[in-house]
Amino acid sequence: MKNAVIGNNKQKANLIVLGAVPRLLYLLQQETSSIELKTECAVVLGSLSMGTENNVKSLLDCHIIPALLQGLLSADIRFIEACLRCLRTIFTSPVTPVELLYTDATVIPHLMLLLSRSLHSQEYICQIFAHCCKAPDHQTILFNHGVVQNIAHLLTSVSYKVRMQALKCFSVLAFDNPQVSMTLVNVLVDGELLPQIFVKMLQRDKPIEMQLTAAKCLTYMCRAGSIRTDDNCIVLKLDHDLKHAHELRQAAFKLYASLGANDEDIRKKIIEAEHMMDRIVNGLSETSVKVRLAAVRCLHSLSRSVQQLRTSFQDHAVWKPLMKVLQNAPDDILVVASSTLCNLLLEFSPSKEPILESGAIDLLCSLTLSENPALRVNGIWALMNMAFQADQKIKSDILRGLSTEQLFRLLSDPDVNVLMKTLGLLRNLLSTRPHIDQIMSTHGKQIMQAVTFILEGEHNIEVKEQTLCILANIADGTTAKDLIMTNDDILQKIKYYVGHSNLKLQLAAMFCIANLTWNEDEGSQERQDKLREIGIVDILHKLSQSADPNLCDKAKTALQQYFA
Repeated sequence: MKNAVIGNNKQKANLIVLGAVPRLLYLLQQETSSIELKTECAVVLGSLSMGTENNVKSLLDCHIIPALLQGLLSADIRFIEACLRCLRTIFTSPVTPVELLYTDATVIPHLMLLLSRSLHSQEYICQIFAHCCKAPDHQTILFNHGVVQNIAHLLTSVSYKVRMQALKCFSVLAFDNPQVSMTLVNVLVDGELLPQIFVKMLQRDKPIEMQLTAAKCLTYMCRAGSIRTDDNCIVLKLDHDLKHAHELRQAAFKLYASLGANDEDIRKKIIEAEHMMDRIVNGLSETSVKVRLAAVRCLHSLSRSVQQLRTSFQDHAVWKPLMKVLQNAPDDILVVASSTLCNLLLEFSPSKEPILESGAIDLLCSLTLSENPALRVNGIWALMNMAFQADQKIKSDILRGLSTEQLFRLLSDPDVNVLMKTLGLLRNLLSTRPHIDQIMSTHGKQIMQAVTFILEGEHNIEVKEQTLCILANIADGTTAKDLIMTNDDILQKIKYYVGHSNLKLQLAAMFCIANLTWNEDEGSQERQDKLREIGIVDILHKLSQSADPNLCDKAKTALQQYFA
């Protein structure tokens, strides 16, 4: 069994389904089982616990923790180590409630006693403590049981793993805890004070993980006031090492951003890495601007995933720190943060509603006033996403926040990307008949002027196509249609573009004609007659013979309205 399950999650799952866990636990707890058999059972259970989260859930459902804790009462060190190794793996799984370590008051004191048994027991117990210390009451329980005195000497252990796990223990104990921090400052280890040992662990010849964790310990002690911020023993060293740490974190975030840029599977793996989302969220409020920027870039890369927007981004309420970043940041951070916000405002994103409620409209409208074209693009792009399939109130709020003057200023923006996104916003605002009629009744004159201005200007095909699509939306209104039908200049432009050499422009103009001639709408006869007068029907006859099947069908459908 042991050889079959090592490194094979499928086999682990098969064994669990076949009911191996209760049997293994039974043999583990039987007094008649030999110590060798008990040890092998603990080893197999440890291997099963290294599988998927579902495997761990199955083990927990079989009450594996009480059985393993019972095993720790044995006199045999190999069996104790196997039980501890399994407990370590289970407790470091995100699905295990850490409270299970604290339900029986005899467990922590017994683990303290086992610290002296072997290097492995020291490593596993420190790892369990470090992982299960999540709240102030956990810190208090461990502190009251003498954890500081019991693990201090492990910082000078011959085993790197033991030193590292003991150090991690101190970092979680000291976090936001003045009582622990004040005690640590006076602890002696082999005649040396604990802060001095932490400083030694910051040296450049030590592994990065050790340097960073030691820096954490000293930082938490400084915050608690147990070490003065101007203390010579740490000030230069922390300064130097924090700069080094910032560079490393910046590089790591940049690397994750690049890895996840274009691959959904890689994005999923990054997000599923333990505490990854927490690290990114923390990175958004870093003091180092470079780390903040790299964290936002990483978030932007991951926000390209539809699946993650719906799950991890919602679970961690990523929009909150992102909105905070957008309040007051340099332009380079604002550009990436606002790009990320565009993705969070897509219609399938659960973050869309809370972002709206947090006053995002005013923030995004202010971005459209920026001198930086990238910020203007992102501001209007995010508003465009916000307006998609939105209710009347949101659309009105956007128009009010932006102001008609600013909207039309953006329609004459020198940056074509700003112009395209503004047209996209207008198109989303002018969707669904009641909304079209309502907006055109208040802003119709200016919108028709803007449409005329763009169709007459020197713009590319995409800009003109988008403008004609806006016209088609207006033509779909009930009362808004009249603004087109009473504007001979616009009607001539529709005629011109339906006979244009570019297929995209012809199709877009055809949508306008189809909406104006639709004979189920009131007043269709008068509109059809007017379009016939200006020669639209002749063009439709020609286009019904078009080589393009789409254009041909649209022309035939429009002609049918005349004879229905």
